[in-house]
Amino acid sequence: MLPVELAKQIRLLEIRTTRIVDEITGGAYRSAFKGRGIEFDEVREYTLDDDVRAIDWNVSARMGGPYVKKFVEERELNVLLLVDVSASGAFGSAEKTKRRTAAELAALLAFSAGNSGDKVGLLMFSDKIELYVPPRSGRRHTLRLIREMLFFKPQSRGTDIDLALREALQLLSKRSVIFLLSDLIAPETFARSLKLLNRKHDVVALELFDPVEIHWPVRSPVVVEDAETGQLVRFSGRHDMKRLQEELEHTQTRKREVCRASQVDLVEIESGGDVLKPVIDFFSRRRKRAASGAGRPA
Repeated sequence: MLPVELAKQIRLLEIRTTRIVDEITGGAYRSAFKGRGIEFDEVREYTLDDDVRAIDWNVSARMGGPYVKKFVEERELNVLLLVDVSASGAFGSAEKTKRRTAAELAALLAFSAGNSGDKVGLLMFSDKIELYVPPRSGRRHTLRLIREMLFFKPQSRGTDIDLALREALQLLSKRSVIFLLSDLIAPETFARSLKLLNRKHDVVALELFDPVEIHWPVRSPVVVEDAETGQLVRFSGRHDMKRLQEELEHTQTRKREVCRASQVDLVEIESGGDVLKPVIDFFSRRRKRAASGAGRPA
């Protein structure tokens, strides 16, 4: 049984998230992702009402007449939340850490998918696979995922996004929607795996960043500690501070370039800020892109 305080936190998050999903996000989610998958149903004889582009010429040659393939829309999607629980997620200069923001964002996505009848799974990783919960449906299952995201204690502090992406590729046989929730540290290390995973599935990268990771707020000397390795780096003087800012900007640019090259949607979300607006904006872009007949992001 859960301690009273933990159960209360889960319940409050469920109430807040469910209200948002019911009012706004549920419809946006369905329109952004539903209907993207189709599955084979049958082969039947061609009729004048059929599109000639649907003719299966191999079958037609064997049968001695025109036959078409019939497809139906998939009734449900598989959704996998790929959540980074490395030590860098414990950082937060604002009200919430990146880890807490990720948990709230994942809860929003889990309820959106669950309300649409989709199966939702969870894979949490550091520099190892910390926990995997296969996709299932149902409120009880969704609440379990939220509990894990809020209170799971990872065994390791490092990050290996490449490992998590390769593991997801092995675990999921059916085409799925994969939400990668991470600060996307060292994007060059997982660029190839991200591209491979997105060829088979629909990957969305949700980058969680702290404001100081984009723009360092002070000009005085600072000592920066790497949360994952414990290494200390001192920046002092105008030259060092300029170098620090340039490194922050370069890292952000590389994340965008890697996602663009992999044709993966990137949603940038500030920890401690409003997670709803960037998610709704993303759903809106996806809906418009689908309506226009455009494919993956350019």
